[in-house]
Formats: sequence, C-alpha cells, structure tokens
Amino acid sequence: MLMTMDAPKTRDWIDEAHAIAERIAPLADRHDAEESFVDQGFAALKEAGFFKALVPAELGGGGASLGEICAAIRVLGAACGSTALAFSMHTHLVAAAAWRWRHQGAPTDGLLKRVAAEDLALVSSGGSDWLASGGTATKVDGGFRIDARKAFSSGCQAGDLLMTSAIHADAEGGPTVLHFAVPLRGEGVTIADSWHVLGMRGTGSHDVVLDQVFVADAGIAGRRPQGKWHMLFHVISMIAFAPIYSAYAGVADGARSAALTIVRGRKADADLIRRAGEMENAHAAMDLALRSMIEIAETGAPGPETSSSAMIRRTLVGRGAIETVERAIELAGGASFYRKAGLERALRDVQGARFHPLQLGPQLDLAGRIALGVDIDG
Repeated sequence: MLMTMDAPKTRDWIDEAHAIAERIAPLADRHDAEESFVDQGFAALKEAGFFKALVPAELGGGGASLGEICAAIRVLGAACGSTALAFSMHTHLVAAAAWRWRHQGAPTDGLLKRVAAEDLALVSSGGSDWLASGGTATKVDGGFRIDARKAFSSGCQAGDLLMTSAIHADAEGGPTVLHFAVPLRGEGVTIADSWHVLGMRGTGSHDVVLDQVFVADAGIAGRRPQGKWHMLFHVISMIAFAPIYSAYAGVADGARSAALTIVRGRKADADLIRRAGEMENAHAAMDLALRSMIEIAETGAPGPETSSSAMIRRTLVGRGAIETVERAIELAGGASFYRKAGLERALRDVQGARFHPLQLGPQLDLAGRIALGVDIDG
C-alpha cells in the first residue's frame, strides 16, 4: 500500500487579516478619541503569527510573501488605520532584513531568527532619521554611548527592539552614521508622551529618548557616510514603502466603502453619479500605483533608478489615497460630517501619507536628478 503525505498547508494571510479586522474595527474610534495605543490589534496580530510572517520559513518564520502581507495590511487599514500603519513599520524592517539575507548574503539571519523564535516586535526610527540620522554616538571603551531623541517611533509601547542610528564624529572618515538595535526596555531608554496629533492617533508613535545608552562595538550593524545615499537606503526605498502605503490605501478603501453604504438608496441623479465616478477614478489611480509599488518591492533590484521609481509611486499612492477620501466625503455629503460615519477619522488618518520619506519636494528632486542624469547626492 502506497503511503501519501499531506501537502504542507499554506496560510491565507489575507483571510486571517479580514477576521482580525472584524475584531478591531469597533475599537478604532475609541483609540482615536483616547489617543490610546492599538494594543488589541497588535495582540491579535501577534497571536496569529503576523509579526514573524515575513521571516523566511527556513529561519523559523511564516514564509509569507511581501505582496500577501501588504494585502493584509490594506485589509487592516480599512478597519483601523492605526493598527495597519503601526504594524507596517515592523513589517518593513523584517522585509528588508529578509531581502538582504536572501539576496546579499547579509548577516541578518540572527535578527530574523530572534523575531521568529521570540515573536519580537521591531520599531523603526528611520522615517525621522533618513539619510542624515540624528543624535550622537560617542566612542567609549568597548562601544559607544548614544544620546538621541527618536520621533515617530510607531508601536514603541509594545515594541521590543528600536532599530535606529546615530552620528559618530569619526576623526578619519568624517560624520559617520552608525546603525544598531536598542532594547526598548533597556537602561537609559524612555518613551516620551509626545504623540498628540491630527490622525493615526492609535499608532503610539511617541518619541523614544536615548540617554547615554551603551551599544557594544559588536552591536553596530552598519556604518555609512552621513547625508549620502547608500545601498542600504536603496534597499529600504525599494521595499519599505509598499507595506507602509498599503495602510493608507486601506484607509481609502474603508472611506470608499463607507461612502457607498451611505448613499445606497439615494436617488442616483447626475450629480451623485459624477461624484461617485470621481471617487472611483482617484481610487483606481491609487490602486494601480500601489500594485506597481509592490511589484517593485518584490522583484526590483536596489539602486538609484529603483529608489526613484518606488518614491514616485509613494507620491502617487499617497495622493490617490487622500483624494479618494476627499471624494468619498463629497459623495456622502452632509452625512460624512458626523463622526459615526467614519469618514472624519479617515480624512485625518490619511493625511499621514504626506509625511513619510521622501516627501514631495525631495521626491521630485530625486526623480528630476535621475531623469537628467545628475548626481543624486548633489
């Protein structure tokens, strides 16, 4: 008798995201009103294995594709933008580390194994640092002492490791940015109560203050010249913004759905039809740009041209998401003015799409330099 083995089960991450979205949607307004962290959403995602989803299976993770998790984030964003955005910050760090391990042979497997085995939540300070970084790294015996204040540290209340950087005044190489991880509950690390903002209030993106935090020499994961493009940032640009902007696309999806629900049953006169069509155009433009952005993240090769292409799409997705929400409000009319409709919160949440790197001015500068063949470091 021939014995057959069952094929390994593949997980439907998107379907699981829908189940979690149903659980957290009723909590979104309360987190927004209280400015409280989306702890239930994070707990549900961790329980379902989402925090290790992008760790390669051979390193103990879920082996999910970036496209699957971007789609899951988009589902979450329609229910609670703050949960989706805060989770996307962890996601992009894991995605970049996995890509570097698989394609560059980078020694990121230790971190990835820890994420899988310990179910770690990673917190990024990259958006507030970018190429220039911030804070100081002072050389001492065996390592460095770090003094810095890291803004926009989404998820820091539930995070385990802050993935960040600081500037070392290297006597030979000049200002050098050092990259390292810091335990968020380690000595000298405090979270400042600073996240009192227009939208995405539940992300808990408070400032993290590092006061004489010691980082051993062995803990320095990378070094680069301050203020200049580096291959690490071409990898980040290629990968990171697909999951981040999937959260904003989800907010726009939710606003579109809410508006259509509100107007269902109204007389479909010419004005209502036109407003619905304008919303659909904006939504389709966003969707097309995001799909292209995810394709770049999954199949691209990092470099200046790829960074520019990804950043162009970051602008287009953000613009399309904002316009979709605005058109949804116009379609719904006066009903959208009531908080219970959900469109008021969506309008505030989606504004965050304006502020991630590269913002419009620097993005246009990069695109123009690439198009004209001009040095991207100016």
